[in-house]
Amino acid sequence: MATTFSLEGKALKLDSAADIEPHLKDLVPNSDVEEFVLQGNTIGVEASEALAKVLTTKSKLKTVNIADIYTGRLIEEIPLSLTSILTSLLPHSNLTSVDLSDNAFGLRTEKPLVDFLSSHAPLQHLRLNNNGLGPFCGIAIADALTKLASNKTAAHPKLETVVCGRNRLENGSMEAWAKAYAAHPDIKVVRMVQNGIRQEGIQHLLTNGLVHCKQLRILDLQDNTFTIKGARALSDVVGEWALIEELGVGDCLLRSRGTVALGEKLSEGKNKQLKVLRLQYNEIDGKGLKALKDAVKVLEKLELLEMNGNKFSEDDEDVEAIREIFEERGVGELDSLSDMEEDSEEEEEEEEQEEEEEDEEKERVVKDADAAEASNVAQEKDKGVDDLADILGKTSISN
Repeated sequence: MATTFSLEGKALKLDSAADIEPHLKDLVPNSDVEEFVLQGNTIGVEASEALAKVLTTKSKLKTVNIADIYTGRLIEEIPLSLTSILTSLLPHSNLTSVDLSDNAFGLRTEKPLVDFLSSHAPLQHLRLNNNGLGPFCGIAIADALTKLASNKTAAHPKLETVVCGRNRLENGSMEAWAKAYAAHPDIKVVRMVQNGIRQEGIQHLLTNGLVHCKQLRILDLQDNTFTIKGARALSDVVGEWALIEELGVGDCLLRSRGTVALGEKLSEGKNKQLKVLRLQYNEIDGKGLKALKDAVKVLEKLELLEMNGNKFSEDDEDVEAIREIFEERGVGELDSLSDMEEDSEEEEEEEEQEEEEEDEEKERVVKDADAAEASNVAQEKDKGVDDLADILGKTSISN
């Protein structure tokens, strides 16, 4: 029998068991089904319970796509429906891939998500994109993935894919996500675009989490905010990903200094497998472009360099040099530079201010360290004086 059962995109409104039963008539007798797709329909609580009874019997399931199944549903319905469906999937030892994208979850659906993600040890590929999680539910999901790592054994596949973009994860959940990635060092694909993560969160995610993921093939962090702090964190860890094939940091405010730092690290030749580099809309100027040109010379497998929407001229000699490198190799291309920007005094002042703030922060850290060291010495001296006073006091009493 067919190994795929799909109701994708039929726009069915499935409220009751009677509503869904006619659509499951081919699924019920099918013991060979490996892929189940419900995406693009809307399902209620009673219909979910009926579906769950059928899914429980499908022991060969490998892939379940339940993206976009709650359009028009009340927020009270979603946790009950999701609990029924996910509970029915837990016993399936072959189920490695789950897509839950484009469903409005948030805090109310935290429990069924956490219960499933923390305990379904066969999970290998998770897609949880555009779910309105927010930082608090984001922490719960990340913690569940950390717990999942402890529930996996040698018999289970490693977690390889996490797609969790457009979820407002923000800085507040980055400590939890860093721990989750550190717990799954064999992960290969991470996509966390458009999450409102700012430079401190990016720095923590990279230096405490993703740095441990030596098998990483794809990293997409586009449309978050790096600035120089995040860009330097990226440049510090990028050499750890010897197998990386795609790096997406477009629209991340890398700016000139951040791009120079990244370009210099890529020029060291530790990322020989890189095929796609996305750097569009980053306020990159001629200095950053030059650093990237030097990196392109080393990145011999590079197939696509996206640089549109930056601040150098399309006629810059380094643009031509990059195109010539690709042409000589017979592999690789630079995207169309059709939306280039121009430097403004205001943006230059912002970058200068950013540099000053970074220098001030460094000075403050040094001063705090010096003060802490001096304080420790003073405490040791004070303790020594107190001990001596005690001895003298005892001697005086005995005399």
